[in-house]
Amino acid sequence: MSSQRKSIQIYPLNRVEGDLKIRLEIHDGVVTDAWSAGTMYRGFENILKGRGALDGLVITPRICGICSTAHLKAAAKALDMISRVKVPEDAMRIRNATLMVEMLQNDIRQSCLLFMSDFSRVVYQHHSLYAEAIQRYTALTGTVFRQALHWTKKILEIVAILGGQWPHSSFMVPGGVVSLPSSNEIMQCRYLLNSFRTWYETEFLGCSLERWAEIKSLDHLETWLTEKPTHTHKEMGFFIRFAKEARLDEIGRGHGHFLSFGGLDLPADTAVRPLAGGNTLIPAGFMAHGQACAPFSQAEISEDITHAWFNSQPTAHPYEGATHPYATGSESEKYSWAKAPRYAGHPAETGPLAELMIAGNPLFTDLVGPKGPTVFSRQLARLLRPAVLMPALEQWLKEIRPQEKHFFKQYERLETGEGHGLIQAPRGALGHWVKIQDSKIAQYQIITPSTWHASPRDKAGIRGPWEQALIGTAMGHPEDTVKVDHVLRSFDPCLVCTVHTVQL
Repeated sequence: MSSQRKSIQIYPLNRVEGDLKIRLEIHDGVVTDAWSAGTMYRGFENILKGRGALDGLVITPRICGICSTAHLKAAAKALDMISRVKVPEDAMRIRNATLMVEMLQNDIRQSCLLFMSDFSRVVYQHHSLYAEAIQRYTALTGTVFRQALHWTKKILEIVAILGGQWPHSSFMVPGGVVSLPSSNEIMQCRYLLNSFRTWYETEFLGCSLERWAEIKSLDHLETWLTEKPTHTHKEMGFFIRFAKEARLDEIGRGHGHFLSFGGLDLPADTAVRPLAGGNTLIPAGFMAHGQACAPFSQAEISEDITHAWFNSQPTAHPYEGATHPYATGSESEKYSWAKAPRYAGHPAETGPLAELMIAGNPLFTDLVGPKGPTVFSRQLARLLRPAVLMPALEQWLKEIRPQEKHFFKQYERLETGEGHGLIQAPRGALGHWVKIQDSKIAQYQIITPSTWHASPRDKAGIRGPWEQALIGTAMGHPEDTVKVDHVLRSFDPCLVCTVHTVQL
């Protein structure tokens, strides 16, 4: 029997913020090679050059309408470093709380509106849970789809209360925050969080956060699934059952390298404990496939432009990198507006699964094990990150002392210096690298989570994370891309952050 080879192109991939094009080589119905192209050029790094030192606090949150609080926090942390200011502890709590709320809304929206809505596609008409998937996840009319819209809108009110608006707020500044919440406003935030938690436990998990925290292995998860009807039939149980029958635990492996910058600084007097030591709730580290977690160093980060439409130093650390667009349209070597970030020379996956792996979460270390990550483990981690974050968020809201008004500390004038703000954003590791000269921005480089994931090949020809994760994906027909879509969506792609409009 002769083998069949073909090449297909998916463009644009729908339900992705920004423009993503995927080209696939298929041999006998299996993906054998993949190229990821960000097709929209932006260029915030160039827009920021020559502007006032504080302008990044207003401009960078406009990079994305989904994770604007994350960009604000990264920009503020870079300026904290340059000004050598110690942020007051209640300001740390407010910064953490608003970013965590953005994570909660993103994890639920990505899961219910973007990822699981694919379960209602006609390709799954023979799946035993297809009728339920239609009822739950059909866009705009599905019961869970509508619930997710309602509750993620409600939880975002916390950001509006503490930061003035969402998205694109600018309440974080060097030295803290400019918002001064009252006791009544803090109580309102706690009420909103409690309501969201009740919905998440009742309708999403089907159990309490405390019961879920007892699951330490894959065997525990299987026991939990059949323990009660609510475990089986609420959204978590439904996802597990549907994904297993659809064999989503067999696709999307990728390189198996995990990266976390660490996130959510711990105030000195907090009752919140870190997930795995250190001075942040989410630990920092890098884990190469099959190896122990190594300490994180920002000096190990570089960006490679061998296959990206830029003309500058082939490989550079963000402090030295440049964003000079260059595309003739006739070069086959370059194929994306996304650069290729590397950590110690390695491509790396970031996001909820990476955070839990680096934290040593026993369920996910057992689930990932020697086989590496899959669509199932990646998406399960995102569904469950709210369960990890909410107890800490509740505690920090309790600890804020509005009457003491310790939310800002005066900082030195921002004249000259360099600093970086590295955090864990909703999609993973986010970094801003800034140089200030004569009170103006001389250098600004941003690496977003989707830049890590959407990376094209580097100078060694090594694929980016989701290019690699697509290899081996079986396709029924070229027109049926659902498994490819599952792999890509499990990374929660956001291309508007990744491809950098040049100011003319």
